Amino acid sequence: MTKILSRLLVLVLTLSVLNCKPSTDKNETTSKVDKINELVSLYSEYDMFHGTILVADQGEIIYKKGFGFANMEWDIPNKVDTKFQIASMTKSFTAMLIMQLVVEHKLDVHEPISTYLKDYPKTNGDQITIHHLLTHSAGIGRDRSNKEKHNQPEAMVNQFASIPLRFTPGERFKYSNSGYTLLGYIIETITAQSYEDVLQERIFKPLEMKNSGFHKHRKLIKNMAYGYNKNFGEYYDNDSTDETTAYAAGAIYSTVEDLFIWDQALNTELLLPKKYMDLIFVKHIIDSDIHYGYGWELITKPIGNTAEEVETVGHSGSIGGFRSLYTKIPSRNASVIILNNSSRSFRTSITTAITGILYNQPYDLPSIPLAQFMLKTIENEGIDKGIQFYKNHKDAPEYHVSEQELVVAGYRFLHAENPKAAAKIFKLATEVFPDHDNPFDSYAEALMALGKNDEAISNYKKSLTLNPKNNNAIKMLAKLGVTYSTDLLKTNNWGKELFAIPLHFAPDIELKGFEAARFPKGWNDTKSPNFWTYAFAWKVNIDKPLTQTQVEDYLIQYYNGLLSGVNKEKDLVLPKTTVEITQNKEGAFVGETTIYDTFVTRKPLVLHFNIKQTLCDKNGESILLFRVSPKKFNHKVWRDLMDISVLENSCD
Repeated sequence: MTKILSRLLVLVLTLSVLNCKPSTDKNETTSKVDKINELVSLYSEYDMFHGTILVADQGEIIYKKGFGFANMEWDIPNKVDTKFQIASMTKSFTAMLIMQLVVEHKLDVHEPISTYLKDYPKTNGDQITIHHLLTHSAGIGRDRSNKEKHNQPEAMVNQFASIPLRFTPGERFKYSNSGYTLLGYIIETITAQSYEDVLQERIFKPLEMKNSGFHKHRKLIKNMAYGYNKNFGEYYDNDSTDETTAYAAGAIYSTVEDLFIWDQALNTELLLPKKYMDLIFVKHIIDSDIHYGYGWELITKPIGNTAEEVETVGHSGSIGGFRSLYTKIPSRNASVIILNNSSRSFRTSITTAITGILYNQPYDLPSIPLAQFMLKTIENEGIDKGIQFYKNHKDAPEYHVSEQELVVAGYRFLHAENPKAAAKIFKLATEVFPDHDNPFDSYAEALMALGKNDEAISNYKKSLTLNPKNNNAIKMLAKLGVTYSTDLLKTNNWGKELFAIPLHFAPDIELKGFEAARFPKGWNDTKSPNFWTYAFAWKVNIDKPLTQTQVEDYLIQYYNGLLSGVNKEKDLVLPKTTVEITQNKEGAFVGETTIYDTFVTRKPLVLHFNIKQTLCDKNGESILLFRVSPKKFNHKVWRDLMDISVLENSCD
């Protein structure tokens, strides 16, 4: 650890001078290789990377190296020829095999799969095409096969074949491992060979990828890395669960060197004629900011920490104890291949920084993980000095401050039966992250272990104020003899949802508390009288009667945020919400709001409102009850709405 601390001091001094812009301010004679090595070495020293990495530029390898251990128990290092499970990067290989069969006229991507799988249930099989499977747009519901099925493709397929589709095929993108399992089964059916044999025959052998294969649970594989998971600051050997059920969706293992062979083959016609290779990389469908081709993610990625971007193709992967990321920049024939044998992975951040280095643009070195160095200070100087170290450096720009890492640090002491030290760290977490529920929940747990139940109750309640869905806090309060409920409304078996305030879709509503919503049957059915009829209540920090202007502002911000968040048509500019309300003699605010319904109809919609405020005099809070329906106030649905009331004990 002495080496790390000395590197840390050098880095802090360097960053203070360079302002984290090494590629523009460092000596221009420093090579790209040196910069990449410095970058990845820091990620490794900060326990943020365990694996191997290869970087190519203009078609030539400029950097490849292993970091950390392939086997942590025996200190066996990762090397460039270490083999890793590549997980969902497998999908690109499966898509290649499918397109090879298309070239041979054995498959047609636009034919229904029932053409090739005669026993597949026709209700689904007649709707789904191979194109739908390749682009994750088939609507298949089940996402992973039963672990007990192992590598039995037909049995795995039968688990989801008859399940109703989530949506009409081609309607939208929904990532599906099962879809690629089905593609693997189609490959086996057409070729009368195993997926593994087809993979070897058509890709690995022609390209001489001698260190790649289909991962099998019991088979000994030379130079294979172990996978590790990290929990509460400690690494654990992955349980070696049989991952052959990942099959054509994620069961390949490989090395960075073999994957570079694959990378360069994609620039040629060795595996596929150009016409069909181009078809693989077409932006067939979009999901958020990511387009998907045939087995490939097509993403515009940032160049370092600049606003500039570049078009990339690639794929990520995640499976028990392993993470991977392959990124290709076609415009400069550059590639970054990262294979990681732990569940903790900063592969995207590393790739972004390396892209900056390749383009001689500014990039970010990894921030120093403050919780990690706090723990080292505690080891050497005691808990109080460690806490003070954290406080002294938490606002320094060169340090990385993480709620999760700080809470995990506390649990290391709690699990070591040192609740006093754990409580001090958790208390620190509540001070650093006062708007997050988890630190208060964890602090309460340590207080319980110390026998300070009254303080524990107070902190569990605080946690629930910040996150009303924290069921653990409710369960622990019950254990402490306290009944706590997030129910605010009395309704007749209506559906329930809970949201923390500030609302994620309307952060400009600067209130603290939570929302409890209630939905009747048919609220999202245009044919139902209950369409868009619902009620919701806010329990928030308002200690005086609302004004009409405040209510109008809340409604406008609420619906502008809610409906914009649902809107998936990026080019559609939504009309702004308008509100017309008055306050009646009973003190309720009544009137109407005109919104644009992005949920169902994609049309303007007028909602009628009745809004009632209940002041909680004891604790300086209010409960606001919103009754909503497009039906006018004389419609019968309003009888049910007006029957909804605030529970008597809601203020408590």
